[in-house]
Amino acid sequence: MAWNELTAEPRRHEDTTEQPPGLAALRLFGAFRLEGTEGGIAVPANEQRLLAYLGLHKRAPRSVVAGTLWPDVTEEHAQGSLRTTLWRLRRVPYPAVGSDGDTLYLADGVSVDVDDFTRAALNLTCSAHDPGDPLPPPGLLARGELLPGWDEEWICSERERLRQLRLHALESLSARHTRRGCYALALEAALTCVAIEPLRESAHCAVVTVHLAESNVVEAIRHYEAFRRLLRAELGIEPSARLAGMIPHRAQGAARTPSPSAATPERHDRPE
Repeated sequence: MAWNELTAEPRRHEDTTEQPPGLAALRLFGAFRLEGTEGGIAVPANEQRLLAYLGLHKRAPRSVVAGTLWPDVTEEHAQGSLRTTLWRLRRVPYPAVGSDGDTLYLADGVSVDVDDFTRAALNLTCSAHDPGDPLPPPGLLARGELLPGWDEEWICSERERLRQLRLHALESLSARHTRRGCYALALEAALTCVAIEPLRESAHCAVVTVHLAESNVVEAIRHYEAFRRLLRAELGIEPSARLAGMIPHRAQGAARTPSPSAATPERHDRPE
């Protein structure tokens, strides 16, 4: 008897035709997309959630999947919804989900953009990375948010994890470009990090580092002072001693002290 790879249940006679093998790509940054060799594949909403969950977790027991995707119903109802979702996924022209006993998993032939991003980001932040190793393709670390508009708890936690990983990777990318003398690329990575999290001091340190590496002391001071004003306005605190120590003290003081030519001229009233 043939078994359904989606539900681990016996197939009915009319369902015994095997789906053709192929490759598919699951895109979770930005809007959900499942792409096959001939273009995009339409996937209904519940099926999207199942594929997204397995795309992020790879393997999970049926009970965990059902309880996570349908948390507000009884266990029996959740299991029924999962069975229906798996059955409907059989209409998708690619076997994206497999079953091993009580465990569901994403099929081996399905690539996930989150995995590509994670590998590149962790490789950048790894201390054992060889400075001569190739850098990730342009734009890989500047992708959009993970499934924007999805507010499930399991999505929010993964979204924050990937956001933090992106920030660390951008700072590492900026440092590597700086060491190679690619200052424009280094500044682009650092400023992208600042744009994602304006109050992140380590990102501002990366910007200042690039400016100082180019001997653009005035640019470094200007950026430091702008961040200093932002911290005062938003949190009522000063930058750390680490960041302040990066700024040449004399130049830093000069930046806050108006020059005589810029000062307001003293007023001398004429005697009546």
